[in-house]
Amino acid sequence: MAATTAGTAASSARGAARRSGGFHRLTVSDVERLCDDAVAVSFAVPAELRDAYSFRAGQSLTLRRTIEGREERRSYSICAAVGEAPRIGVREIPAGLFSSWLVHDVRPGTAIEVQTPTGAWHADPSLGERHLCIAAGSGITPLLSVATTVLTNPAAHVSLLYGNRTSRTVMFADELGDLKNRYGPRFQVAHVLSREPRDVELFSGRLDRDRLRRILTDVVPVETYDHVWLCGPLALVEDARAVLAECGVPPRSVHVELFYVDAPPPRPRRTTDAVGVTTALTTVLDGLRTTAAVPRGTSILEGAQTTRGDLPFACKGGVCGTCRARVREGETDMRRNYALEPAEVAAGFVLTCQTFPVSAAVTADFDA
Repeated sequence: MAATTAGTAASSARGAARRSGGFHRLTVSDVERLCDDAVAVSFAVPAELRDAYSFRAGQSLTLRRTIEGREERRSYSICAAVGEAPRIGVREIPAGLFSSWLVHDVRPGTAIEVQTPTGAWHADPSLGERHLCIAAGSGITPLLSVATTVLTNPAAHVSLLYGNRTSRTVMFADELGDLKNRYGPRFQVAHVLSREPRDVELFSGRLDRDRLRRILTDVVPVETYDHVWLCGPLALVEDARAVLAECGVPPRSVHVELFYVDAPPPRPRRTTDAVGVTTALTTVLDGLRTTAAVPRGTSILEGAQTTRGDLPFACKGGVCGTCRARVREGETDMRRNYALEPAEVAAGFVLTCQTFPVSAAVTADFDA
């Protein structure tokens, strides 16, 4: 009877999650001050929702709140090890609607609408591989989850290259020190500070292309690693990708995550916004197919939301990957992509917030 009751509760939770777009009100269990402008926020997950909120290393949580009558969403990477309670790291952005609230106002006991984990990153701890993590600023959050998860395998090794302005702005400094004490030579960390001199000149300055090239050839030979994980500003990611390519690292071994891109989308590759021309857009989510006529100049996400209010999304900027779907039928034009791996794009996956219909009929499968 107990097993039947638990199964019924889990099934009810999954049904509620679908009806609410995957959101549930979770209670904040802890707020840890990391530095002057950053905190780690942990959530208590009730027993009936634990399966729904289990996560892979590198995944994210989308938070939702209504501000002055308008729904706002933000996506934050999980910084906990797999199997632990979900926790996010947040750095305040000046005048940030979410980050300022989370850093200054949220307390244990605060209830927040949190979507179930999303994201395609998957660091597998069972393989015992060698991992190189390159981060700057708050980009440490998903990489901390990757490191703490894979290091549970005694055969795994992790090297972290972490850029910040000064030692006072380093997020999770104590936790990184604890990892070093716990795992010894299996965990190496190098701090690079742009506004604070260090004993070694190579680690004083910005993590730009030249410095990355020198470090990845002279100090941390990149060819010895099975995976490289990147998270930080766009400039860092682009520089790191260029250096990794120069060093012969295959693209399939490089995993990238961005939080924000301050750049306009590129011009469309095809004409999609002809006046009065529509596409029969079919959306598949939770096994339910819905079709609606949407203008060619409307993104798949925006067009599908006219009939499906439960579609997953967060940033709407082509960065977080929450709105990922697979195009099963038709032609589309994805104008910006900072979240999908090349193999995903080759398999037909798109970011629906940045993808526009081109053909007369398009099917987007969010269940893929």
